[in-house]
Amino acid sequence: MVDKRTLASFPGSFKKLFGYLMDETKDLKVLFHDFEDEAGGFELVAARFCYNKKSLDCISFWTWSELLVALKECQALLSASDSSLILEKILDCVATRLASLVVASPCTCSSENTRISWWFEDLLVLKIDLIDKVIRMSISRNIDHATISKFLLCYQRSRFLTATPTEKCKIMEVMINLLSLLDRSSFSCKLLFGIFRVVSSLKISSHHKSILENLIGSQLDRATIDFLLVPSSRRKAYVYDVNLVLRLVKAFYIEGRCFLLDSRLRKVASLVDSYLVEVAADSHLSPSKFAALVLVLPDDARVSHDRLFQAIDIYLEVHGGLCEAKKMKICSALNYAKLSTDALKHLARNPKFPSRIAIQVFINQQSKLENLFEDKTHLVDTFSSSVFAEESIDEKVSSDQVLVYAKRINLPNKAEHLDVQLQGMQRTITELEKYCGIMQTQIGNIPRTRLSSLGNNARLTLHVCIDEGN
Repeated sequence: MVDKRTLASFPGSFKKLFGYLMDETKDLKVLFHDFEDEAGGFELVAARFCYNKKSLDCISFWTWSELLVALKECQALLSASDSSLILEKILDCVATRLASLVVASPCTCSSENTRISWWFEDLLVLKIDLIDKVIRMSISRNIDHATISKFLLCYQRSRFLTATPTEKCKIMEVMINLLSLLDRSSFSCKLLFGIFRVVSSLKISSHHKSILENLIGSQLDRATIDFLLVPSSRRKAYVYDVNLVLRLVKAFYIEGRCFLLDSRLRKVASLVDSYLVEVAADSHLSPSKFAALVLVLPDDARVSHDRLFQAIDIYLEVHGGLCEAKKMKICSALNYAKLSTDALKHLARNPKFPSRIAIQVFINQQSKLENLFEDKTHLVDTFSSSVFAEESIDEKVSSDQVLVYAKRINLPNKAEHLDVQLQGMQRTITELEKYCGIMQTQIGNIPRTRLSSLGNNARLTLHVCIDEGN
C-alpha cells in the first residue's frame, strides 16, 4: 500500500486518476496488488511511469545504475510472487546489457578479464533467488558460459562469509542447478570437486548431490588421483569413499555414452588403477567393495593389466585370510594376455593367488609360446619365399646357404632386419622355456609344448639365421 503523501509527490497522472480524493484531509491509501514497496522501489518505478510520462517499455533506456537499483528493490517481489511484469522487464534489460559485456561496460580498465567481469561486484548483493533468475535469463541470451561459471564461484565465496547454514544450502543447490545448464567445457573438474568438498559439510538434497556427481563424472578423465581420495564418512570403517568413485565412474559412462572416445576411457582406466593401488592397503576395505572397483571398467578399457595386478597383489597381501572363492572373484578381472612377462612370472610364483590362477597362467604362457613359434616359422617361410622369387634355387638347399645367398644378391638390409627379429624372438623363447620348466615343477604333469612340431628344417633354418646374425 502507498499513502497519500507518496502519491502527492507525483503530480499530474495520479491527480487525474483520483481527482478530489487527493485534496481530502483524511488518509487515502491505494492498494497495488503484486507490488511491495521497499526503500523507494515504488518511487523509482512511479517516477518513470508518471512524472516522465514513460511506460515500462522505456526501461531499456535506463542506465545500468538505475537498472541495478530497481533490481535490488524488486527483490521483495520474489517472496510475494514468482512472476512480475516489472521484474521480468528489468531482468530482460539486465540480461541484454550483460550479453554485450564489453560494449555496455562502464569500466575503463584495459584488462580483458576486468572488462568482462565488471558486473560481478554489482550483482553480489542480490539474493540467491534473484541471482537464479538473472543467470537463467543471461543463459537464454547466450552469454559466455565460462564467464557465468566464474561469477557463480565468486558469488558463492562472497555470500558464504555471512550466510547461515540454511542459506548456504540454498546457494549451493541453485549453483549446482545453474552449472548443469552450462556447457561442460565452461568449468573445470577442479571447480566441481571444490564444490563437492563444500557441500559435503552441508545438508543439501540427495537430488542435487546426484546432479553434482553426474557433472563430475562427465569430466572424470580430467581428474587426478588427489581429487578421488575423498575420506569416507564417519559411519564407514574404510579410509576413502569407495562408493563415490564407483558412482563417478558409472556417471562417466552415462554422461559420455554417445561420444566416449578411447583416449578418454584410457585416462579413466589409468585413474582407477592408481586409485586401486592407493586403497588396496586399507585393511577395512571389504572384498566385495574392492571387487566392485576392480570390475567397474570393461576389459577393453585397459591396454595393460600390470597396474591392476599390482593392486590385487597388495590387497591379497593385506587380506591374507580370504577364501578361494573371494580371491577368484577379485582375480576374474585380470586378462593374462595383457600382463607383461615379468608380471606373469610374479603371478605364477605368488602363493597369495588361487592355484587355479597359476594353472591358467601356465596355459596362457603355453599358448603364447605356440603362437610365437608359429610366427617365427611364418617369418622364416616368408623370408625364404622372397629369396626364391629373385632366382630359382633347389628346394633342398641348406638353410645356411639360403642366408648367404640372400646377402650375396644385395639384400643385406632385409637379412639384417630378419636377424634382429629372430634374435629377439630367441631370447623370449629361452625365457619362456625356463619359465615352463619352473611351472612344470610346481604344477605337475602338464605337457610341454612340442618344439618338434615345427620340423627339423625350420629349426635348422632358425639357428642358421641366428648364427649368421651373430
